[in-house]
Amino acid sequence: MEQTSAFTLHVRLDNVAVVTIDVPGEKMNTLKASFGPEVHAIIKQVRDNHSLQGLVFISGKPDNFVAGADINMIAGCQSAAEAQSLAQQGQQIMAEIAALPIPVVAAIHGACLGGGLELALACHARICTDDEKTKLGLPEVQLGLLPGSGGTQRLPRLVGVSNALDMILTGKQLRPRQALKLGLVDDVVPQSILLNAAVELALKGRKPSRVLPVRERILAGPLGRSLLFNLVGKKTEQKTKGNYPATRRILDVIKTGLEQGSHSGYEAEAKAFGELAMTPQSAALRSIFFASTELKKEHGGDAEPRPIHAVGVLGGGLMGGGIAYVTASKGHLPVRIKDISNDGINHALKYSWDLLDKKVRRRHMKAAERQREMARISGGTDYHGFSHREIVVEAVFEDLALKQKMVAEIERYAAAHTIFASNTSSLPIADIAANAARPEQVIGLHYFSPVDKMPLVEVIPHAGTSAETISTTVALAKKQGKTPIVVGDSAGFYVNRILAPYINEAMRCLVEGEPIEKIDEALVKYGFPVGPIQLLDEVGIDVGTKISPILQNAYGDRFAAPPAIDAILKDDRKGRKNGRGFYLYPAKGRKSKKQADPAIYKLLGVTPKGQLDPQVIAERCVLMMLNEAARCLDEVVVRSARDGDIGAVFGIGFPPFLGGPFRYMDSRGAGDIVARLERLAGQYGERFTPCDRLRQMAENNLTFSGTVNPAAEVGVKEA
Repeated sequence: MEQTSAFTLHVRLDNVAVVTIDVPGEKMNTLKASFGPEVHAIIKQVRDNHSLQGLVFISGKPDNFVAGADINMIAGCQSAAEAQSLAQQGQQIMAEIAALPIPVVAAIHGACLGGGLELALACHARICTDDEKTKLGLPEVQLGLLPGSGGTQRLPRLVGVSNALDMILTGKQLRPRQALKLGLVDDVVPQSILLNAAVELALKGRKPSRVLPVRERILAGPLGRSLLFNLVGKKTEQKTKGNYPATRRILDVIKTGLEQGSHSGYEAEAKAFGELAMTPQSAALRSIFFASTELKKEHGGDAEPRPIHAVGVLGGGLMGGGIAYVTASKGHLPVRIKDISNDGINHALKYSWDLLDKKVRRRHMKAAERQREMARISGGTDYHGFSHREIVVEAVFEDLALKQKMVAEIERYAAAHTIFASNTSSLPIADIAANAARPEQVIGLHYFSPVDKMPLVEVIPHAGTSAETISTTVALAKKQGKTPIVVGDSAGFYVNRILAPYINEAMRCLVEGEPIEKIDEALVKYGFPVGPIQLLDEVGIDVGTKISPILQNAYGDRFAAPPAIDAILKDDRKGRKNGRGFYLYPAKGRKSKKQADPAIYKLLGVTPKGQLDPQVIAERCVLMMLNEAARCLDEVVVRSARDGDIGAVFGIGFPPFLGGPFRYMDSRGAGDIVARLERLAGQYGERFTPCDRLRQMAENNLTFSGTVNPAAEVGVKEA
């Protein structure tokens, strides 16, 4: 047996060679350019051994095949030509594997993504485990890139062009059974027999090429292909608003390969990869990836977290039910819910059941697994079982006296070391802990709705919270599948504080006579997933407007909402939850295009006329958010620009291709941001006055990373 640093070749007695991929010192296998000589050497050994009957690639890691290529390689590239060369190296290795004269099988368990799936596609057959950890996909588009080692050419020929476009344009990850149905893998087996099944597949010899379904064969023809690419192109443009150049290049490269042959396709793929790697959008998306990866490794402080064996939840409402669900299903922790009524408990249990049942119906899990997940959740109207909980998450109404009462009850009925974490969106944690016997164990843990979908949580210590409480709370959030950022205990914390002026400015545009749809469309075109007015409908108009007075009281009139908005609340408009908001909500079962409710204009006493340029609307809303984000960093509400970027992107959908508020301000230059704010202050009022931090940065030509910014002198014109 000959061993290299990441690849080990072993020839079995049945003359099947097994290459084990196991990158030393790394939890995940990733492909690096430096592995090239090792792989070439192994391929040569295989080619030179004429007695071999087959070759199997398998991972030495317990829970991943190959998670992708090492993205740090791109960061090291100084030009498109260098990045193109990286892609060409990858293509060359995959071509050598595909050209081997013996059957080559990829034995896949765990994550098989990006370059990992491209390696598997270069093999002649693929077999994967039925484990929930096994996922296959090409997620490069999420980094502003496209697959650069042959994926854009091999995948359409294997699964059909429409399936390939769907996978590559979205970056979606397939579960084992989905991959089998699509023809991406040849078999799905239990992990215990993966290697034996792969060896058996190799010994059977090469299978004839898979015959694509009739639909895919029609779409592969000139007419079908033309119709498909036109349709997908329009849908993609509609979804991305032209903000993600990678999607256009993916369509072009796949089309080139189909129309002009693989050779032209590979050339186009490598060239596009190189050029995309140099775009500001890819740099921004990669910065988010690196930032979230770094956050996963942090405890939130210096102290080691306490082990968490069981969790309690107070309140069986929408938030309480969601928190219980992610704790049980993602954290695999037993969770007990306490509510004042059995109806509340039943509501919370139904919340989890409905989500799990949807997974069963979609065949993402088995009924027995659903039962196992549900068994982790229990509840009652008393504190039975709370004495064994390391952490209790409170999700009751936003009422200070009620929350203080919950603290006292947990201190009475739970263990002496139990942490009390409040899911408050606006109340100061210091006030919640004011009467606590153990204030060092009180902390804020602010989730976003819906809890099962939103990736961010804010961890909010008050001045007296212990380091161990912070690290243990961060550890729980990670177990729940969340990305936690530690933020300061001040009004609105971070996310709601930067969101409020953004939504308020949208409201001011509305009161000035701009149509609701036009305001929302302007911000969606800018890159937000939904517009600010629709967002308010989704969150709840009553909830959103409750935070404004708290923020205005803390920070002054720049947080004042237009007075006319009171008329909307008085008309019992809460948004989607009561079917009365800024938008119309048709009766259940009826689908129609989202339309604004014309009655809103009468309530506000305005006639919609739409005089502003959509770019002006977007600029007004976004610059209010940017100015407030800069204040938050200056006041140490967020610990770093990195945390502020992640909070905005993951918490409110700040356009990912801009990298977050701080990265975006750096790309424009503080001088440009200050000049734009001053112009708006002159036009619309002093709420746009640039904060001191931005003025100082503009004067000294600095970025939020503390370095001199050459772009600030000229102003960067992208985005």
